[in-house]
Amino acid sequence: MMMTLGYFVFSRKTVPFQSTEQTMLWRHPSNARVNARPVSQFLGPGDETLTLSGVLVPEITGNDLTLGLLVKMADKGAPYPLIDGTGKVYGHYVIEKISRSRSAFFDDGAPRKIEFSIELKRVDEQDLPGLLQLTSSINLLRDLRNL
Repeated sequence: MMMTLGYFVFSRKTVPFQSTEQTMLWRHPSNARVNARPVSQFLGPGDETLTLSGVLVPEITGNDLTLGLLVKMADKGAPYPLIDGTGKVYGHYVIEKISRSRSAFFDDGAPRKIEFSIELKRVDEQDLPGLLQLTSSINLLRDLRNL
């Protein structure tokens, strides 16, 4: 398992991503002043996004059906917990965008190569109790595994 988004497991058999890009912002709006430089004020963290991208080769791994599961999750608009294979909990994310391109087609029109990009946006402030419950469940599983 490389990562999970809700119940969807990113692995070599489903949707193995080859790269991730994380963007974190902090808010510093500024106010104009007369005869002085603008003053800025720190308002806290801003948007946090994570982009997963890669290439699927249906003869070996993944296909349009596995990407279709992520499309159905995005259609719901719900936040999902994001956890990597090492157990690190990133928070709750919604799927904002899925891009895919197909190339190198078989005779029947099925693609031999599918390039994809999945953009996730962090939204876990509204579901912090669920995240804390999930984190404690993961810690409990780790403790049971170590017995």
